[in-house]
Formats: sequence, C-alpha cells, structure tokens
Amino acid sequence: MSDATIEDELAQQADWEAQEAIRVATADLRAHLNVNDCAGENAQLHRMQRAAESWIGAYLGTPLADLDPVPDAVRMAVLMLAGHFYENREASLVGVTAAELPFGVVDLIRPFRVWSM
Repeated sequence: MSDATIEDELAQQADWEAQEAIRVATADLRAHLNVNDCAGENAQLHRMQRAAESWIGAYLGTPLADLDPVPDAVRMAVLMLAGHFYENREASLVGVTAAELPFGVVDLIRPFRVWSM
C-alpha cells in the first residue's frame, strides 16, 4: 500500500473523529488491541469504536461527547467493549463456554451512570 493511501485513510479517520465527537482515539484502540496501522482495518475499528461509545453512552444516559473530560474508567470500558467486538465479530459463539469477567465494562462505567426521574 502506498504512503499516499495510508495518509488519505488517516486524514479520513481524523475527520470521522472530529465530526462524530469520538472520545477515544482510534490509535489508542489499535494500541489496546495490538493491531498495526493497516489500511483495511481502520474503517472496521472505527465502526467498532463508535458502536462501543454509543452503547456506553446509552447505558450511562448521556453521550460521551457530553463528558469533559472522559473519565479513565469510561475510556477503558470503550477499549474493552470495542476489543470484544473485534475479537467476536459474530452474534454467537459455537463450541465455546463464555462468561462475563468480573470488573468488566459495566463495572467500570456504573459509577458514572446518570439516573433520571
């Protein structure tokens, strides 16, 4: 892949993050997943990151864009949930016993949940 193509994709990624108020940088997600900066992965990682931020914002009762600054525990939860989406790309697992880990995503974000009356 040419340097121009990689530069174009990185510029597009920066535009996405600016337009959508992404609160955790895709570069941080790549580092968390130990994934190299390759051209085909960035759009997919970005979708997983947006989905994780959206789910967490819905759980909290406030969009992450409204959190300034975003607490480290919430950032870690975004990375963990996006990592889960990356590792488990289908809606079901076959032949695997899975269990939720203690101190997972919900445990990290629960203290920041906004309860409405």
